[in-house]
Amino acid sequence: ADCRYTCHQECRSLIQLDCRRPGQWQSQLSPESTLLPPRSQNVTQTVEEEKPEPPTVQEIKQKIEKYNAKVTNCLLMKLNDDGTYTGFIKVHLKLQRPVTVPAGIRPQSIYDALKEVNLAEMTDKRTSFYLPLDAIKQLHISSTTTVSEVIQGLLKKFMVVDNPQKFALFKEMRKDGQVLFQKLPLTEYPLYLRLLAGPDTDVLSFVLKENETGEVEWDAFSIPELQNFLMILDKEEKDKIQQVHRKYERFKQRLQQTLKEARGKPG
Repeated sequence: ADCRYTCHQECRSLIQLDCRRPGQWQSQLSPESTLLPPRSQNVTQTVEEEKPEPPTVQEIKQKIEKYNAKVTNCLLMKLNDDGTYTGFIKVHLKLQRPVTVPAGIRPQSIYDALKEVNLAEMTDKRTSFYLPLDAIKQLHISSTTTVSEVIQGLLKKFMVVDNPQKFALFKEMRKDGQVLFQKLPLTEYPLYLRLLAGPDTDVLSFVLKENETGEVEWDAFSIPELQNFLMILDKEEKDKIQQVHRKYERFKQRLQQTLKEARGKPG
């Protein structure tokens, strides 16, 4: 009220002022007494967006009917008696770094999936390799399935033993000719986003990528993982060198052939 000091609303409890009035010293004032009245103070406040009310069962039913009417394949959504619903989502895998999987393990069979057999736990041997770029995996999930559970489910299907925190699920959208990516929180429900966007994957699609939180934290990898990374990089380097050698060898042969043909011509 005297020095007109202003601060952020969340900083009020941290402020300590020793204000001086003209001609006299004033004792230390509390933060509350140095702030302008709430209606006129110049403060920065974090405005929390009001979360919309969860849709009713009837609204979900209408959305599912509208969604299924646009489906061109058999991947329909189904409403359950308890108000939850199930459906399919497709996830594009766009991983730039190799993943770690058990070594010498056969592919998971239908029997293993039904019995929830974890083949990754059957061996301590590990190896690393690159998943096919932009591979697509289709998942049948529920409306209560979170992003965290989708990531864990994908890793389990590919028998990837890396920490799930190394990965993140993004939603890919196209707007004004641009491709936009937005990282989804672990508590988000992908099937609900699919329902709102409709079945068209050009409007919305899901992408699994590395969880880029800044520089790579190599300490998070084990020694065998790091050794496998070096082996893969060495192989890539050798392959690249061979490609360059072959390229210039072909160029050299064409150049020599052209010179040979030119010598036999007058002028």
